Amino acid sequence: MNLSILLIEDNEQNRYLTTFLLNKSGHSVESACDGPSGIAMALARKFDLILLDIQLPGMDGYEVARTLRATASTRNVPIVAVTSYAMVGDRESILDAGCDGYLEKPIDPETFVVDITNHYINKSGEIRNDTCAGSR
Repeated sequence: MNLSILLIEDNEQNRYLTTFLLNKSGHSVESACDGPSGIAMALARKFDLILLDIQLPGMDGYEVARTLRATASTRNVPIVAVTSYAMVGDRESILDAGCDGYLEKPIDPETFVVDITNHYINKSGEIRNDTCAGSR
């Protein structure tokens, strides 16, 4: 299964590593370095999955997720937060904002693609995994 993925991430090194790992596994990745451009890209094209950093400049990932959930064309696209926010309550806040899943940074290159794939919606429309995969 090759997915079309939108990565919204402000850190260039994180964008590079994430894109490299996903491309190596056959997925296509487009990236945005801030919330507004990520939202614009999500509205302009259909993606199978959105990976979202929470700590973005200007418009944070919470606001991005809420905006995407409030828009008809992106309402049902799975959103997985990939974030360094790992304090008590962060996961719940992220899921409450509209994300379907949560992965902690730093990512594990050995399991990242499998973790992401496990968050993809199967054909019946059920979320395969809405827990914190690969807690480290």
